[in-house]
Amino acid sequence: MFRRGILAISLCLLVLAPQGIAKATVLRVLAWPGYVDLAVLRAFERTHQVEVEVTTIDSDEALWQKIRAPGSPFDVFAVNTAELQRYIAAGLVQAIDPSQIPRLAEQTAPFRAPADIPGLIHDGKLFAVPYTYAAMGLIYDPAQWPEPPHSIQALWDPRVQGKVLVYDGGTHNFSLAAQSLGLADPFQITPSEWPRVIAQLIALRRNVFSFYSTPEQSLRLFKRHDIALMLANYGSQQLHLLTLAGLKVAFVLPKEGALTWLDTWAIARHSEHPALAHAWINAMLSPAASAALTNTQGLANTRALPENWQPERIRWLQPVENPIRREALWLRIYSGDQPDKLLSGADDS
Repeated sequence: MFRRGILAISLCLLVLAPQGIAKATVLRVLAWPGYVDLAVLRAFERTHQVEVEVTTIDSDEALWQKIRAPGSPFDVFAVNTAELQRYIAAGLVQAIDPSQIPRLAEQTAPFRAPADIPGLIHDGKLFAVPYTYAAMGLIYDPAQWPEPPHSIQALWDPRVQGKVLVYDGGTHNFSLAAQSLGLADPFQITPSEWPRVIAQLIALRRNVFSFYSTPEQSLRLFKRHDIALMLANYGSQQLHLLTLAGLKVAFVLPKEGALTWLDTWAIARHSEHPALAHAWINAMLSPAASAALTNTQGLANTRALPENWQPERIRWLQPVENPIRREALWLRIYSGDQPDKLLSGADDS
């Protein structure tokens, strides 16, 4: 009888447990390193009585693969305005309701008018909200560069062969190579221009010490290997990180114009919690979140422009002619394919 009583109680608990314990709501966020401050996240969880699960990525291609994967669980994600266009074209994002994000009105002037920022508005609807931005300038060691390297062509300088760091990303690197060659539009490489651009990237691969993915990885490489020059894909965030580590470095925007990304928050098409996703974006525009972004990570926020902002040296990223082709070719360049093989197979990528 005792055993029967225990069994009966156990069965009752199994039946009642799902009804008596509410399953926590989870908001799933996909973002770049340093984009989500822990204190801001915890405050959001307390305010909305939810759990926030943050996954970080280190490349545009990784972001694309995660969002487009069947059954992708993410609700809201950070994406630059140039990349955003293929998410819209593929139907992977949903329109944003500005009335649910009151802090839009608190952004500084350049970001309060989304219609003036290419790519945010489609068919009269808003698809993303500006969050942070950075110019891909050059970080260098003044001890090894008495004169600042004012041109991106310094990345190819044979005098610093083996002492250069560059970001590991095909889309940006093809634009960089095209820009270094003086091509009219580095975001739209024409068929006749491909051989020159590919050859330029092969030359870059031969001149660099290594390619990095995250800000932390670039710091480790810079410290351990006496690096002289680095293309700062993460811009001021990397400068902040290196400075905190005690490295005496300097930052300059190249005369050709620094490729500059504007990252936004977008809501995934199949988000299970669109209202919470709107609330998240609103929270990320708060004074606390913006201050953390700048003071802790060294990144710009949209509530104020940085003191050293140089709009004349900025070249905002634009959609490229074929991001899939760029990434495929970049993987082959990175792995060491011979020039003749790359040039003959460029059209097959």
